[in-house]
Amino acid sequence: AALDGFQIDVQLNIMSFLSPQDLCHLGSTSCYWRAAVQDPLLWRYFLLRDLPFWTSVDWKSLPDGEIFNKAFSEVSDNALYDYMGIYKKSCPQSRRSLKSSRPRYGAVTSFLQSLVTQAEPRFAMFGPGLEELDDSLVQKMMTCPEVLLVAGLPQRQIHGIGSGVSFQFSNNQKFNILTLYSTTSVERRRARAEQAVAVNKMFYQENSVVGNQQAVHYSVIAQVKKVCEVVDGFIYVANAEAYKKHDRQEELARILAMIDPALGPPNRPLLVLSCVSHIGVKRIPCVYMAHQLQLNLLHQPWMVQDTVAATLAGLLNGIEWLLEEANSKSAQ
Repeated sequence: AALDGFQIDVQLNIMSFLSPQDLCHLGSTSCYWRAAVQDPLLWRYFLLRDLPFWTSVDWKSLPDGEIFNKAFSEVSDNALYDYMGIYKKSCPQSRRSLKSSRPRYGAVTSFLQSLVTQAEPRFAMFGPGLEELDDSLVQKMMTCPEVLLVAGLPQRQIHGIGSGVSFQFSNNQKFNILTLYSTTSVERRRARAEQAVAVNKMFYQENSVVGNQQAVHYSVIAQVKKVCEVVDGFIYVANAEAYKKHDRQEELARILAMIDPALGPPNRPLLVLSCVSHIGVKRIPCVYMAHQLQLNLLHQPWMVQDTVAATLAGLLNGIEWLLEEANSKSAQ
């Protein structure tokens, strides 16, 4: 009753201090508050405030960049975005609660997948985050059994690449990761010591003209092509450290070269590990990373997951998503 006496702008100001969950609870108290809590200006504020702190985003939940580029006053009354709906769809907590609300479907899916006998899924891992960070993600994965158990080196050789490493997930499912570096370890160490950029030998550049502009297009070398033809998905390790310069346009061109439909099924999932060396490093939020890499242009499932190389924080969440997507494609 006390709140009802305030003017609407005062009510909105008070509601802005509530959490989105509390706001939804307030909306369930009366018809008036159910309408009041859906104010688009309020939810736009929540969206812009909270999304830099979200730790993951995927192809189904990425907010359209257009809603951030326009001032609220520029959006006409006939074209108001459903900011409340966008928030609920994009928020990682909402995605997790939606997933956990359907346990029976998950159980049936797991049972059906268990009937399909298949080799352990294989994933190609590449990207600048493997080589540019002060802490090595791969080294930590190999030496941290309490997080991710190394299950062995399978005898499946790809000439010039190797067989990859098998890991065991928490549910005892095994999977294989083929790590692809841009150049040799000696050249990588020299580049780091000289603070230079090593030449990426995984790709060769093919320029083409689109309209009046020259477009950069990459293709993969023969050994990497063999990997792309046999893997069930891809892991791209992006350097998410905010203080470093990044050429995301070139990164996108190399991602497109790896996931080229000519090299394998077009619906194989892509996990982007938005990685920093350690917890204290300022990072680029994963929603911004998705837009910088223009992942909305891709046609297959993808997810961006915040990850810390020193602790492997976030890694298992990303691997879990990747395995679910890969198993789902195999079952189909």
